[in-house]
Amino acid sequence: MGRLVDGTWTTAPQPVDDSGRFARSTTSFRDRITADGSSGVPAEAGRYHLYVAWACPWAHRTLICRALKGLDDAIGISVVDPFMGEDGWWFSDAPGCIPDTVNGKRYLRDIYTLARPNYTGSVTVPVLWDKKKRTIVNNESREVTRMLDVEMDAIGDATVNLCPAALRGEIDALIDEMYQPVNNGVYRAGFAHTQEAYEEAVGALFPALDRWNARLDKQRFLCGDRLTEADICLFTTLYRFDAVYYVHFKCNVRRIVDYPALWGFVRDVYQTPGVASTCNLDHIKQHYYRSHGEINPRRIVPTGPDIDFATPHGRERLGH
Repeated sequence: MGRLVDGTWTTAPQPVDDSGRFARSTTSFRDRITADGSSGVPAEAGRYHLYVAWACPWAHRTLICRALKGLDDAIGISVVDPFMGEDGWWFSDAPGCIPDTVNGKRYLRDIYTLARPNYTGSVTVPVLWDKKKRTIVNNESREVTRMLDVEMDAIGDATVNLCPAALRGEIDALIDEMYQPVNNGVYRAGFAHTQEAYEEAVGALFPALDRWNARLDKQRFLCGDRLTEADICLFTTLYRFDAVYYVHFKCNVRRIVDYPALWGFVRDVYQTPGVASTCNLDHIKQHYYRSHGEINPRRIVPTGPDIDFATPHGRERLGH
């Protein structure tokens, strides 16, 4: 791992607090695209570019929204190499990678210093880049997803609405509820430096998964009969769970395939037209097992598990 300090790259271990708990860094670019341009960052086709990793669940949210909203032609992407070493995220010609065609940089950190030469902080994906102003608009996945979904209707497919106004409060509450025990919980388990911190994370993770399984046993999606941003936020963690988090992050109480409703839900979202094209399990496994030398020092990538996300899910019976 590494980070920028006053614009200079430094290597550092994963951040933990005094009790050995993983401490996620906060994002710092928080401008907003608005449909009417009132923010000074108007919705325009061809103006914005996404820097992403197929491996990253946070970036994956934005890729799914981009695909579902039909924004592939309006917003280009650059995809980093799955291996993140001491130089952080970087661009290569490995299979599945897409170079930086906008700024011609080798490392993602160079995009951050282009936007803010004295930047201090983590260098993360996703990054939403403004080609006209030549700066980062936003690097908070939840906000980028919401902008693509809500503010880009005139450019993308306005019939796709992942956060309808009537459900916005419920969607935000669900995303808040799942963040710490599930989305961040797998990292809190995997990067824990003490037994107590690990057990605390796992002790919150699986009761939360039990609750989501019970909810999804009664309805097709988290907010009822329609796919929303909340489902996307849960899906990107669950999609990686059995292949990575179960073993690599020691989240091995139960697999997602052991949860009938969650396993059906994952296949249901995966089979939604446009979603499968954003899923790259090879990049995911290459990233986690090779990049985290402190967890997997030999960097051996396991062959399995054999997971078929395309098998029928049968969740149509719950309505849609």
